[in-house]
Amino acid sequence: MFLSPYYAKQDQSVFISAQQASDFAKHVAEDFNPIHNVGAKRFCVPGDLLFALVLTEFGLSQNMQFKFAGMVGDGIELELDKDAGEKFSICDTKGKEYLHIERQGEVCQCDVQTAAFIKSYVAFSGLNFIHVLVPMMKEYGMMINPTRPLVIYESMSFHLDTFEFTEMSLELVEQHMEINGKRGDVTLQFALKSEGKVIGSGVKTLVLSGLREYNEEQAQQMCHTYESSKLN
Repeated sequence: MFLSPYYAKQDQSVFISAQQASDFAKHVAEDFNPIHNVGAKRFCVPGDLLFALVLTEFGLSQNMQFKFAGMVGDGIELELDKDAGEKFSICDTKGKEYLHIERQGEVCQCDVQTAAFIKSYVAFSGLNFIHVLVPMMKEYGMMINPTRPLVIYESMSFHLDTFEFTEMSLELVEQHMEINGKRGDVTLQFALKSEGKVIGSGVKTLVLSGLREYNEEQAQQMCHTYESSKLN
């Protein structure tokens, strides 16, 4: 299975090491956020890896909603509910919740479709910072703290009209940011496309914290630092 190198499963428990999480971020999602680096002080597992894990273990439903509740650290034991219904959560052995999931409609268990969906979605996510968020900061005249950049993945939902696809791409349709003091709530609406046809839609929300007045030089330095991390 496509995702098997990035987590370990034992009975109904799942473990994600810092190395596995970092490898997924860099090699699959092309997400070079330093909090996904092995040994990072504030290390956390990429939200996209948790999302991909759910699709791999529970199947791809026609309608799904994901809401993040916490950040998973290195090697935390996560429990999978084998009797999960339309609403369930990913928790650790102490009951702490990290991700809430709701799903409706038919379920696809095909590895080809699931892998195609995961790859297309995380590729879209990997482009968000440089190609979507930085231009949006410039448009709104506000930016995150360049010395401690923090972008929090809050939620994501999607609807699929069909499972008749073997490849997929995501196309940004609309973007918006609502500013409340030093917090920016970003909404990204996207279309799911296969062979040039729209086969579904989705919405992703992010939180930008520590907002301050936009500075072009500092913004470009953030981009440079982000891009340079790809070479390490």
